[in-house]
Amino acid sequence: MTKPGYPPIAAHGAIGNLHTAALVAADGSIDWWCPPTFDSPSVFAAILDQVRGGVFRVGAVGATARRQRYLPHTNVLETIHEVGRARLRLTDFMPLAGDMDAGAVRTTHEIVRILEADGAVAVELEWSPRFDYARAPVAITPGDAGFVATADTGSVTSAGGIPIAGPGGLSVALAGVPAGARIEAGDDGPLVRTTFELGDGEQLALSTRWSSAGLAFGIEPARQALAATVTAWRAWVNKEEATGERAWAGAWSEQVIRSELALKLLTYAPTGAIVAAATTSLPEWVGGIRNWDYRYSWIRDSALAAQALFALGHQREAEEFIRWSERVARDQGEEDWGLRIVYAIDGSARIPERELSHLAGYAESPPVRIGNGAVEQVQLDIYGELISAAYELLRLGGQLPPDILEFLPSVVEEAIAHWRDPDSGIWEVRNGPDHFVYSKAMVWMALDRAVRMVQEDMIPGDATRWQAAAAEIRSHVLSHGYDPALGAFTQRYGSGTLDASNLLIPLMELLPFDDPRVRSTIDMTLQDLTVQDLVYRYKADDGLPGKEGAMGLCTFWLVDVLALSGRLDEAYRVFDGMVGRANEAGLFSEQIDPASGDFLGNFPQAFTHLGLINSALYLAHMEGRETPVPAPIGSEAHRR
Repeated sequence: MTKPGYPPIAAHGAIGNLHTAALVAADGSIDWWCPPTFDSPSVFAAILDQVRGGVFRVGAVGATARRQRYLPHTNVLETIHEVGRARLRLTDFMPLAGDMDAGAVRTTHEIVRILEADGAVAVELEWSPRFDYARAPVAITPGDAGFVATADTGSVTSAGGIPIAGPGGLSVALAGVPAGARIEAGDDGPLVRTTFELGDGEQLALSTRWSSAGLAFGIEPARQALAATVTAWRAWVNKEEATGERAWAGAWSEQVIRSELALKLLTYAPTGAIVAAATTSLPEWVGGIRNWDYRYSWIRDSALAAQALFALGHQREAEEFIRWSERVARDQGEEDWGLRIVYAIDGSARIPERELSHLAGYAESPPVRIGNGAVEQVQLDIYGELISAAYELLRLGGQLPPDILEFLPSVVEEAIAHWRDPDSGIWEVRNGPDHFVYSKAMVWMALDRAVRMVQEDMIPGDATRWQAAAAEIRSHVLSHGYDPALGAFTQRYGSGTLDASNLLIPLMELLPFDDPRVRSTIDMTLQDLTVQDLVYRYKADDGLPGKEGAMGLCTFWLVDVLALSGRLDEAYRVFDGMVGRANEAGLFSEQIDPASGDFLGNFPQAFTHLGLINSALYLAHMEGRETPVPAPIGSEAHRR
């Protein structure tokens, strides 16, 4: 159960401007915002500490019902509060304008909130910025048209070392607030608070900006910014053609579009990186310690991102993300960092993991962590992710520059040199290293795809030698990774325990779907890792105490393999059940508690939304519908 004062994770929508994102709770609270970039220190973090974190709350007094939705085919969020027969409509967005497809987007580091009353409504407002994860003392002063909060922090940087403020400190402004608002002394610093009334049909625009410049603000500039933002999002998703272009998704076209927009929301425009999620430290089990910082970009996202983005017609985003992935891996490798599985959004590997002991954690689930220790782990699946991402892009008609094409063979050679090494696995366990079956299989996939690229004259390389190495790895995986007594592939060599990542073995095309070992692994996953049609990653010791929820991505993997195995009725049941678990705005977190349906883990989660898109694609392919990717990887058409 969520503790009082902490809204459920699912009771949030997300807004963003392709630089950072914010969470808006159904009660009207912006309780997470890290300007100016995803991995910057927070200004509002009430989701991690209701007392100290800081919040920008606007809501109807005495609201008896609250609901959230997006304006169709945008990332503009609408929250409605009902008070008797009156309603308060709150429209939240981060302004942006321009052509996303051309990379010509203009934005401001600002959150705009437009209030509209249907009937007279009393509104309460609280604004309490808390800089640098609530570590910096704050001062709030009145301005000509609002309030300015400042903090002298010396020199603050993002996780990747991007300067956030110089010696002059930090500032954020509040504009548009009605007369009568006052500065109060709170227990953990100053805040602005007021209660005011909006008459029937009356409108008000508020803005909080990562700057003290230009405090003047009004409803007309807000409406102009809203119109430009709506136009930009709809042009990107191609609203006018959306129904036709997503016809392959059938009844799920709107869910696919929402996942498409969620994925774009998590993109950092200056580099093309996609963060795993917008938040840090939302727990995988309330009261547990499995709380991680996901505001970085994992290379393994590349393969799924390429498939999903190409399927939706966004070639530019796929190319940018994969080029970024390949380039940071190459550059960091040249600096003797070696290949890493995760990078900061600026491409650096400087994201040391630290704990913030002064914050209580979501629903009092400490610790709150910033940075991610996975950057120091060896994870062999990185080779498969890098090579398969490039293969997927090139086979679908994309382009990579010559320097990246020349880099790929060195990745293959490194994979051959290290495939026998133990690693920490896809789930980044804290009791490794060990010999993980998925990791070895992904090295095989790297070599298999590299051979295909050589044969198609996409990259240079010794296809004969690479083919021989791939055959050796495949034989090793089949000999040591499958447990006849268990009737399934195991998590680690000799472990006797299941892992949902092994569902991907036929999708990698290591074995066909009609192989008895594949069929039995699917059946054992259904039997031992699946609860209420939700799939757990594993139930083995991973070096950490406590429980976790079922994994959204693993559940979509189950849909994929059931569909490609011809078990369509089961695939539809699992898929429909998972889609039905989205929150009312259409978003997903990382995990779900099968018993309660509560969201767990960081939010919104890119991998879950990628999984939804790809599962819809596989289902459509198996139904015989014409899909944008006529031969998705793992299908019989691709194998041929």
